[in-house]
Amino acid sequence: MRFSRMHLPTLKEVPAEAEVISHRLMLRAGMIRRLAAGIYSYLPFGLMALRNVEKIVRQEMNRAGAQEVLLPAVQPAELWQESERWDFYGKELLRFKDRHQRNFCFGPTHEEVITDLIRHEIRSYRQLPLNLYQIQTKFRDEIRPRFGLMRGREFIMKDGYSFDVDDTAATSSYQEMRAAYSRIFTRCGLDFRAVEADSGAIGGNFSHEFVVLADSGEDAIASCSKCDYAANIEKAQSRFIAGDVSLPDAGVAPAEAVATPDCESIAEVAAFFQTAPANILKSMIFESDLGFCMVVVPGDREVNEFKVKAALGANWLEVPPPARIIDELELPVGYMGPLPVKIPLLVDRLVPQMGALICGANRYGYHLRGVYWGRDFTSEQIADLVQVRAGEACPRCDGLLQIDRGIEVGHIFKLGTKYSEKLNAVFLDQDGQEKAMVMGCYGIGIGRTVAAAIEQNYDENGIIFPYALAPFKVALLNLDLKNEAVTSFCEKLYQEFLSRGINVLYDDRNERPGVKFKDADLLGTPLRLTLGRKGFKRGVIEVKLRREAEAREFPLENLEPLWSLLAELQADDSRI
Repeated sequence: MRFSRMHLPTLKEVPAEAEVISHRLMLRAGMIRRLAAGIYSYLPFGLMALRNVEKIVRQEMNRAGAQEVLLPAVQPAELWQESERWDFYGKELLRFKDRHQRNFCFGPTHEEVITDLIRHEIRSYRQLPLNLYQIQTKFRDEIRPRFGLMRGREFIMKDGYSFDVDDTAATSSYQEMRAAYSRIFTRCGLDFRAVEADSGAIGGNFSHEFVVLADSGEDAIASCSKCDYAANIEKAQSRFIAGDVSLPDAGVAPAEAVATPDCESIAEVAAFFQTAPANILKSMIFESDLGFCMVVVPGDREVNEFKVKAALGANWLEVPPPARIIDELELPVGYMGPLPVKIPLLVDRLVPQMGALICGANRYGYHLRGVYWGRDFTSEQIADLVQVRAGEACPRCDGLLQIDRGIEVGHIFKLGTKYSEKLNAVFLDQDGQEKAMVMGCYGIGIGRTVAAAIEQNYDENGIIFPYALAPFKVALLNLDLKNEAVTSFCEKLYQEFLSRGINVLYDDRNERPGVKFKDADLLGTPLRLTLGRKGFKRGVIEVKLRREAEAREFPLENLEPLWSLLAELQADDSRI
């Protein structure tokens, strides 16, 4: 493509709206433009990058035996009501009515639609397994869209669904997709981890996220320093080293109420008693579809709401506003504790080993000290409820956990029969018995993958695209358009690239060399070729890899080294 004819509006200044590197560089490189909060238009250069991801996805999905379909984006409410997700999914589901006042939604995902399709198509075990996927626009009405394509409301997603006869076959399909996803992100040139994850609103037996490591990532992941254990912070566990339950000796004084005015936080209470937060109980109220409960953890630990939800077996979980805690539960916010309460008590597994501790007295302006587990309070509901910390023991080996930041680009779920049972997607087995199909679900954020690649590959001058994702593989810079010999050679070289099927951006603009160099770096083209009057006179063309600091020179009379270099770069693009 000739730069002079392409709509490629690069920006010199950093847009004020940009929050993270990828957002900043995608705006500056003329890849996207904002239409509304979390909704973006893809310009030609940006769309080319997306199509490169889609190409790799299609190749690997087809290689794994999946077949591409295209499902409706607009979905009838009846399907979501049948799966019982119409109300459960929450405000992220964009609902609307058609002219006949029938309820619809714009699909954030397609479990209901694909299950409805299959239940009318599949009758026998002989038609299974089946794996279908699509690449399509989704919409999730995020409460706080931000970070450009990282957390948008409208986005392009690859979602796939497998259908099997039993759990063993479904596990096999899941592992095939896990391997395919690893190939996809490897071919995209990304440094990623496949980590255990919470299934969230999609549901299912278990799931894995594919997380691109980046300091700007919203997600935290825990991984072992020795083995391959890795999990999203929501799901991560550390090895529990059980100790003795700390019961008081006979004759130890009972718990004592101490006036603690204006001490509502753990830090304030620790300062008042001149003790460490680890000696204080943190008591929090949660509400779920099962009612209210009090969660109790050591004061120096963070409550993991996903673990709380799982321990309760709840469908949803939230922290109620202070006014409701005060009015409905008659508990003093800032001075709450487990002695005694009228609601279920969920206790972290570390608490019984804490010894003498301090907690809220359930009385404004007072705390209790000298409180003991087993003497003053207890609970039958004990579980792992806290977030893991770096340096804790790995749950699978003797290694230690480390915490990294990352960006989720893919998520796979083993759904089981959650949707097939509710939507009656059944088949007849070998014995003529009717059974529910066992399902899997597999998603990739196409735009997120491009953004994550930029978060991992950039410098102060701009993007450094992995070769496979680069919209243009080569930038050809003509620094002397008025020189007929230089321009003639550039034209011939440009045509040679096209004939070889190499996507090249020929900068034939009437601009200063500095502008052309800056734009080539900003756009992240893997290979830059530069030819001007001086180089032509010396019989050489400058060749520079975007990832390298130094340029090299190839003779104009023999460009075989250039084609060899490109062949090496293309090798990564064709790994299948």
